[in-house]
Amino acid sequence: MAQKSPISDSTIVDLSTLSEDFAYDMRYATTNNFLKEKVYDCDKCQLRYEAAKALVEANKQFMEKGYRIRLFDCYRSLDIQKKMWDIYPNPQYVANPYKNGSQHNRGLAVDLTIEKLDGTPVDMGTDFDHFGKEAHHDYTALSEEVLANRKLLKETLEASGFRSIRTEWWHYNFKSNYRYMPANTPQDCGE
Repeated sequence: MAQKSPISDSTIVDLSTLSEDFAYDMRYATTNNFLKEKVYDCDKCQLRYEAAKALVEANKQFMEKGYRIRLFDCYRSLDIQKKMWDIYPNPQYVANPYKNGSQHNRGLAVDLTIEKLDGTPVDMGTDFDHFGKEAHHDYTALSEEVLANRKLLKETLEASGFRSIRTEWWHYNFKSNYRYMPANTPQDCGE
């Protein structure tokens, strides 16, 4: 039997092939998003293999504490980034696709939250894609529970190599890595 070749860290993979322990609410495969339209053909989370491996490890840490990751967005093509920019050209919340683009366009960013293992949502103070100060990491006029939930999310992800951005509690980049160029390949919606 031939031995399987190792997967390169730069390969874009479907996260569900590495772990079945995630929950999904891929908003851009629905109309429940700030664009108010479905812009993804399927609801898969695709990432560079190095980021996907780190996310699996982070999820194991959450599961030991009674939670799991629920994903909203992963890899995003540059064409979709342009559409988002056309609708909301504010670099605090949407990366400019005509400059460096987003880490989403490189397969190195995730938008996510945590939920209890039974699927019960965890209160983060705002919904995903809430473009306002209440979603900022430095906004503290929130309940103790919300602040603790955001702290748990941030500390666990940072321990696995992810970095937050100031304006969105849900957005994490895997390392500060611009070695990959923004990609414009549509999602692979294969079987």
